[in-house]
Amino acid sequence: MAQPGSPLDALFGTPPGFSCASDRAEEPRRPQDGLPYIDDSPASSPHLSSKARGGRDAAEPSRASELDLEKGSEMRKWVLSGILASEETYLSHLEALLLPMKPLKAAATTSQPVLTSQQIETIFFKVPELYEIHKDFYDGLLPRVQQWSRQQRVGDLFQKLASQLGVYRAFVDNYEVAMETAEKCCQANAQFAEISENLRARSNKEAKDQTTKNSLETLLYKPVDRVTRSTLVLHDLLKHTPPSHPDHPLLQDALRISQNFLSSINEEITPRRQSMTVKKGEHRQLLKDSFMVELVEGARKLRHVFLFTDLLLCTKLKKQSGGKAQQYDCKWYIPLTDLSFQTVDESEAAPSIPLVLDEELDAMKVKISQIKSDIQREKRANKGSKAIERLRKKLSEQESLLLLMSPNMAFRVHSRNGKSYTFLISSDYERAEWRENIREQQKKCFKSFSLTSVELQMLTNSCVKLQTVHSIPLTINKEDDESPGLYGFLNVIVHSASGFKQSSSLYCTLEVDSFGYFVNKAKTRVYRDTAEPNWNEEFEIELEGSQTLRILCYEKCYHKTRLAKEDGGESTDRIVGKGQAQLDPQTLQDRDWQRTAIAMNGIEVKLSIKFTSRELSLKRMPSRKQTGVFGVRIAVVTKRERSKVPYIVRQCVEEIERRGMEEVGIYRVSGVATDIQALKAAFDVNNKDVSVMMSEMDVNAIAGTLKLYFRELPEPLFTDEFYPNFAEGIALSDPVAKESCMLNLLLSLPEANLLTFLFLLEHLKRVAEKETVNKMSLHNLATVFGPTLLRPSEKENKPPANPSQAISMTDSWSLEVMSQVQVLLYFLQLEAIPAPDSRRQSVLFSTEV
Repeated sequence: MAQPGSPLDALFGTPPGFSCASDRAEEPRRPQDGLPYIDDSPASSPHLSSKARGGRDAAEPSRASELDLEKGSEMRKWVLSGILASEETYLSHLEALLLPMKPLKAAATTSQPVLTSQQIETIFFKVPELYEIHKDFYDGLLPRVQQWSRQQRVGDLFQKLASQLGVYRAFVDNYEVAMETAEKCCQANAQFAEISENLRARSNKEAKDQTTKNSLETLLYKPVDRVTRSTLVLHDLLKHTPPSHPDHPLLQDALRISQNFLSSINEEITPRRQSMTVKKGEHRQLLKDSFMVELVEGARKLRHVFLFTDLLLCTKLKKQSGGKAQQYDCKWYIPLTDLSFQTVDESEAAPSIPLVLDEELDAMKVKISQIKSDIQREKRANKGSKAIERLRKKLSEQESLLLLMSPNMAFRVHSRNGKSYTFLISSDYERAEWRENIREQQKKCFKSFSLTSVELQMLTNSCVKLQTVHSIPLTINKEDDESPGLYGFLNVIVHSASGFKQSSSLYCTLEVDSFGYFVNKAKTRVYRDTAEPNWNEEFEIELEGSQTLRILCYEKCYHKTRLAKEDGGESTDRIVGKGQAQLDPQTLQDRDWQRTAIAMNGIEVKLSIKFTSRELSLKRMPSRKQTGVFGVRIAVVTKRERSKVPYIVRQCVEEIERRGMEEVGIYRVSGVATDIQALKAAFDVNNKDVSVMMSEMDVNAIAGTLKLYFRELPEPLFTDEFYPNFAEGIALSDPVAKESCMLNLLLSLPEANLLTFLFLLEHLKRVAEKETVNKMSLHNLATVFGPTLLRPSEKENKPPANPSQAISMTDSWSLEVMSQVQVLLYFLQLEAIPAPDSRRQSVLFSTEV
């Protein structure tokens, strides 16, 4: 490995973008390397285990064992490298706290002190000691990792660090007093308020001139946050430390100390931090809070909503200026005894939800990708922090706008006084969670009440201290060492579910997070009248910075009126269970199927999941066969069939136009993978019964087969030769020049490619004519088919050495995909495409193709 100037460059050079160990230690992924130690938990893949065992040469057990040890040692080094990166960030935060201490102490002895010595001691209590502890740990760990070998020991350093957790105990015990003192000092002294809002922390060790602005409140919370994650680091290190290694017992001891300390801290700080005293000595506790979008007179407004033990409070975050501390304005509150989800009175129509066009949302995503790409370019050029700060501000504005405009699922709450409020949520999972939490707490509330203006002001002010969600879920608000999430494709097989007490009609939906919010990605078929559904359906889900997979299980309700009244008129089906699984890059790195089970409310749903990075999943493979139709050049197929358009394209289009034109989400909703593979095999062997098979299959499987055919072409329909020209043509600003360029390029395609595209184009236009029913606009169809028809084969490109490289390419990748979508959308929106001669023109509307 190369050793550039910085001592940490050698450690962090592979893989780039390595995540912080304290944030679940997202370890680097290597596509070719199996894990040296197989986790025997139920979530582990039996197939992975057998592969790891079966792939070795039985005649060379010692060599295989040696290889495993070497890989294990490399994994330990990667984990430790991540810990060093995390420590470096943490030390910069502590340094930022220490920086104002010296001048404040000096001023305290003058006639015009900013703070008294006692106030300084209270606010910055134990911060110097924490800095010394972690500086000592970092200075001890760095040279050992730099001089890495399989026998290298680090356990004593972690054991020593764990033994000093008493300092954290003192810090946490003082934390609340420190925050209260800081808040009072900010209110009393404008100079300190300015200092507390503008503390600068270095972005990294090497970039001394690059700093990020932090508030005193944010930095003082870092040690609290650090201690609550302390055990995660040791878990990850132990996972890759063999039991025979001398470090193993030392790390186990450090983990035991940390776990005991963490348990005692959590028991004390959680209730203390989430409660406030109300009259009669009672305690009002915060149960849940979140940023949500409220619909107010047809306009979308960003709110911070707080659920307390006796009321629901909706607030607006005030704009901060001139060093002022964070503040909230109360918009409204409802005592839980007065709150219901029942439908609004028939005489009062529910407010209509202003929908945002998909084109507008995609345009926002393109801007976000472009700004992220610009930020990375500025960082590489080392142009200073001002340019980056401007770009980060733009990014924050665009991401905030996307979060505001994306949700369209209504969550309505109603008060006994007759007022109703509507929130917009993007996830049924979150809506159900809010409803369940409120209903559960309502069982403990018996009396209505009203708050005085003073009590309401006190409650609103307390939200700053009590909040658990400190910032809008934007990527701009993520720490540098947080995971950027996964980019690529996740295949999910929903096998079966058990634990139902009675038979009913059941189905599941899948959600993943993308751009800071969750979206519904797939839905199984309804399995009727059963307590043991066996769906066995596979879905392919695109991931865009995703970290979590959610699954919801529904009971199909055919008595819609009764259920609508129970659930506020927002759903016709009842959620019977919900659960989620973290998408851990380390676990999913092998691209093998991983079996898992998700428990939810006494129900268990069995899944298999497999992840493939974008580069690997979307890479076209050169044709290696001349038989069949999948993966064979389109000119070869049409010549063999003596047709203008391949038989598979005509058959699929014909079946979809016969019974799929009004199917909601046609071409967007995933078909069952086993059905698609069956159709693929039938077309490949020229099965005469393929039309009978198709008539008995779900129409989404037929749509999936057609998409798969175009995706597996060894060269895109628009060809590798012309693809760069199409990308340049669509970027032209002059509409006349653009039309001339795009049409000339299109008519230059090989005959089989052109005629097949024109045939498909007319079909897609007819699908879009039914948009009011099937919800598939021209833009939606272009989003589905653009990359499929235009993505080049990239024969010269090789997959990245490690998957984190793929993450660094995601923004430019997103821009390329959007260009492909725009090319197809351009042709879909053209009223007519002239042909250069009558021969081609006559084919356009000919049924004998």
